[in-house]
Amino acid sequence: MNAHGIVHKYGDHVDTDVIIPARYLNTQSHQELASHCMEDIDKSFITKVKPGDIMVAGVNFGCGSSREHAPIAIKASGISCVIAANFARIFYRNSINIGLPILECPAASAGIADGNEVEVDYDTGVITNVTKGETYQSEPFPPFIKDMIAKGGLMASLKAKEAGE
Repeated sequence: MNAHGIVHKYGDHVDTDVIIPARYLNTQSHQELASHCMEDIDKSFITKVKPGDIMVAGVNFGCGSSREHAPIAIKASGISCVIAANFARIFYRNSINIGLPILECPAASAGIADGNEVEVDYDTGVITNVTKGETYQSEPFPPFIKDMIAKGGLMASLKAKEAGE
């Protein structure tokens, strides 16, 4: 399980109200949420994001309210992985719960620029900036989290376990 895509870069303290504005929380449609992802800080995000692209941000990504809508909107927009210097804890857990891979790596957060091409190896935690020819080391996912993400998140993982998969 790996990611490879073009980077959409954001700064520090990007909160859940910016990721998906509260005015759109009256829908459960993942595609509807995705269509408004990041619009208050980057109106062109939804028109330029492609399936597999990668989001990179600074410190405290996902701070603010504890809504699951934020990682759902990011994942449904086509983003395959979020890399940040660090994440708000509830956002981190919500992301794993819905099967959105996220990696904490301050060096990658600082070294990767908007528009760079990046590859992520989830088994080793190596993040490669193909554009700059640089690599960064993040902590790889433990096997149980890799399995949870591969199955689509916590609930899907529990259902698969219950079914004996």
